[in-house]
Amino acid sequence: MDAHTDQQTLFPKIEPFGEGMLSLGGGHEMYWEQSGNPDGVPMVFLHGGPGAGANAAHRRFFDPEFYRIVVFDQRGARRSKPYAGLEDNTTQHLIEDIETLRQHLGIDRWMVFGGSWGSTLALAYGIEHPDRCAGFVLRGIFLGSAAELDWFLNGIRTVFPEAWRVFSEFLPEDERGDLFDGYYRRLTDPDPEIHLPAAEAWNRYETSCSVHRPNFEDRATSSGGSQSLALARIEAHYFKNGMFLDDDYLLENIAKVQDLPAVIVQGRYDMICPIVTADKLATLWPGAEYVIVPDAGHSAMEPGIRTALIQATERLKARIG
Repeated sequence: MDAHTDQQTLFPKIEPFGEGMLSLGGGHEMYWEQSGNPDGVPMVFLHGGPGAGANAAHRRFFDPEFYRIVVFDQRGARRSKPYAGLEDNTTQHLIEDIETLRQHLGIDRWMVFGGSWGSTLALAYGIEHPDRCAGFVLRGIFLGSAAELDWFLNGIRTVFPEAWRVFSEFLPEDERGDLFDGYYRRLTDPDPEIHLPAAEAWNRYETSCSVHRPNFEDRATSSGGSQSLALARIEAHYFKNGMFLDDDYLLENIAKVQDLPAVIVQGRYDMICPIVTADKLATLWPGAEYVIVPDAGHSAMEPGIRTALIQATERLKARIG
């Protein structure tokens, strides 16, 4: 279905009622927080990237009087430690981390909300732990296939040639035959003078292609300086390892979560995660509500996407409350 609705604003700003650092072993510590209603329906937010980290705005997709909102930074992201760390950082580790956090907080089952890479992780977690999931809200569907990775690195140039040209021309001409290799070597180099410019170029490319109406004159990154490193470096690490998932793993195992309530929100003109992937998932998950936002790209903060996500969390109240 297409979404033709009045725009809605995020819920009011709120502060956490609890937060902390959770030891995961192997030197990893994960930042987590809770906000909203301590006795409400638990809802865990899975951020994108991987490596992007969460922020205060992510609490605001959910009615704080109804939901117990759990937000955390995945391994290496933002407030988790070690920052931008790649060792012991795989999809399987992240699935185990979600379970560790659920047990730490004493939650039996929770709703799972994830966009972009967060949708990948939500499905991977749900397939492995379906009994711990009460339902899903998924946005900008990404399933981690080789075709999707190639689209990000090369295919986007068919729609955003300006952004791709800047992305490509960051590298010396003799390295442009393999953009990923050139970026990966720089992003994993220990020297900040090498990895920080590469991270900013990678993030500028992704940010430029994430909205329906990009401004190519705006050269700012979504998070400048050292804060840009985790997203680019961890994303490249996962890309290099095929997201630590077999190409068709999520679709082949979708039956394990098909009986759970779900809403899939997809921007028609999402160029980071093109709609064909969401369409595949919706076809194999007929019980899921499929919402296509006709005038939006990838970003969760685009007005149409934001509205559809809030409406999804509101509609699900009747099914899980």
